[in-house]
Amino acid sequence: MIFSCFLLSTAILTVSNSYWFDLMLILRIVLITAILQTCLYYNDLYDFDITSQIPEIIIRLLQSLGVASIFLASVYFLFPLVIIDQEIYILSVCFLIFFIIFWRIGYLHILNKGMFNHRIIILGSSKLAKDIYKKITRTIDCGYTVCAVIPDEPDKETDRLPENLVVKQKDKTLGEISKIYGINKIIVAFKEKRGRFPTQELINCRTDGIDVISGSAFYEMLTGKVLVREIEPSWLIFSKGFHKSLFKAAMKRMQDIILASLLLILLSPLLLIVAILIKMDSKGPVFFAQDRVGGGKKEYMMHKFRSMVQDAEKLTGPVWAGDNDNRITRVGRVIRKYRIDELPQLWEVLRGTMSLVGPRPERKFFTDQLEKQIPFYAQRFNVKPGLTGWAQVCYDYGATVEDAVEKLNYDLFYIKNMSFALDMVILLKTVKTVLFGKGAR
Repeated sequence: MIFSCFLLSTAILTVSNSYWFDLMLILRIVLITAILQTCLYYNDLYDFDITSQIPEIIIRLLQSLGVASIFLASVYFLFPLVIIDQEIYILSVCFLIFFIIFWRIGYLHILNKGMFNHRIIILGSSKLAKDIYKKITRTIDCGYTVCAVIPDEPDKETDRLPENLVVKQKDKTLGEISKIYGINKIIVAFKEKRGRFPTQELINCRTDGIDVISGSAFYEMLTGKVLVREIEPSWLIFSKGFHKSLFKAAMKRMQDIILASLLLILLSPLLLIVAILIKMDSKGPVFFAQDRVGGGKKEYMMHKFRSMVQDAEKLTGPVWAGDNDNRITRVGRVIRKYRIDELPQLWEVLRGTMSLVGPRPERKFFTDQLEKQIPFYAQRFNVKPGLTGWAQVCYDYGATVEDAVEKLNYDLFYIKNMSFALDMVILLKTVKTVLFGKGAR
């Protein structure tokens, strides 16, 4: 879509101006493309769970173009040199509406037909197999079609799996079944591998050019998280990822210092206003300090804007915040909703006790309990905690052990796949989360 917006902007501006490329023309093209792309992204036009119906697409597209027009008007007011002619702008908007709607209709048609999807067999009837099947069937743009499910216990009922897809091996081998269905990948998700694992058949399929993938690895690739209660220690030991180097650490630290410094400078007026409002709203200090467990299990004091009444835990002791928590102040409800209370932690990022992106830090009172209850929980201490993280942008606020398990699923995925590109994706998603106040309490 970025390329499409860029090409369309280039074509319209080039034809309308009828002169060769110059620096100002390139600037105009890049400006229009960047603003349009940002507005389309933040209006969820790339989320097929939200925009799979044409009326919804049209509404969100018009909202995006309206916001883009306001942004462009502001830019043109400040920088008149980049202004484009009004007639050209109207023509551009009409072309974009027509192009994007018909492109999306065609794309949805292709997705619904599954023309370019990888055809897969799910081998097994475990909970993991059922979760994989459910995720594929509910995600229109996942790129996979389940053609057959071969249960590991053929004589037992396979609940939550459609009967028309269940193939019980009798006279045909796994290779023959794969050829009948034109299979690209076989996903191995057995309940129990011992005694019934078809080693030779899978070897034959692999040498015949069919990808054979473990259920855990495929689920990770499909969902952007791991399943800590399903994976075995051997998977963690032999899986790719978890690469660390001095260069990567230095780049991440430089990224933290530059972005945290810029954010502190840009947001300083907001920080001052919030501090005044907190002081006016309730008795107590502006900032709230609390112990946290950081990288290498080192404890440190994390600072936030105070969003609760003073001495909120004096009677209750350490507890997770819940819905409609009566300890939260009026200003606190607003700053928690938009995550403004977390902004003082930018100073912790500059100091080096935290990173901009990483697993969210927890208190030692909770981490000691969670380590005993959740497998692999201690692995999240191998990196610095973050102001935001993959779990924060993919999962709502959690206040139970099960929520902590789900957040660890995402945190382990992040630690395994840490990169500059993933950090940028998380930061962009964080802006979206903050703007719309999602997942906070």
